[in-house]
Amino acid sequence: MSISDNLLKFKKELPGHVKLIAVSKTKPAEAIREAYNCGQRDFGENKALEMAEKSTQLPGDIRWHFIGHLQTNKVKYIAPFVSLIHAVDSLKLLKEINKQAGKNHRIINCLLQFHIATESTKFGMNLEEALEMLHDEGYKNLNNIRITGVMGMATFTDNTDQISREFAQLRKVFERLKKDFFSQAPYFCEISMGMSHDYKIAIREGATLIRIGTAIFGERNT
Repeated sequence: MSISDNLLKFKKELPGHVKLIAVSKTKPAEAIREAYNCGQRDFGENKALEMAEKSTQLPGDIRWHFIGHLQTNKVKYIAPFVSLIHAVDSLKLLKEINKQAGKNHRIINCLLQFHIATESTKFGMNLEEALEMLHDEGYKNLNNIRITGVMGMATFTDNTDQISREFAQLRKVFERLKKDFFSQAPYFCEISMGMSHDYKIAIREGATLIRIGTAIFGERNT
């Protein structure tokens, strides 16, 4: 099936409240353009310089999502245009995003990344670290970022019960933060979880954003 066919399948299948992020990392601009011509506007990348380059080659109304581990020294490359940063895992990174957003006269939307998987190679905070950050005076003075929700990656396993538990854990973290810190913030509404192999479970557990690459574009280029 073509990229267009794959996208149409998802658009028919997904509930109205779930937004599809087409993960285009390592894919050429031509592949992204095919998806764009099919109506897709949200694309996910995990390398700042690659995303910055693609943004100059493709239509200006694309909403670019940074979904990988973001180094502080790379924030400046995406700050002028990024729509949502999915993987904020430290106050240090959040401060740098705020700094670069200010230089570009923007408010940048961010998700807090939580470690919900068993693999130690995955990034993310635990709940205690997030609570400490949100109570920190340094966080309260950041005026050019907006926390709009949470993100997490489940363990890569065939154990669907385990995946379901991990996604449910992330949803509970979202609910806790909503109650304690963002109860008056309607923009705090996003749960980014679920990829090509587990997105159906993620949707059942409350995902509002799913990140799909392989099932749209095919196997990743290396």
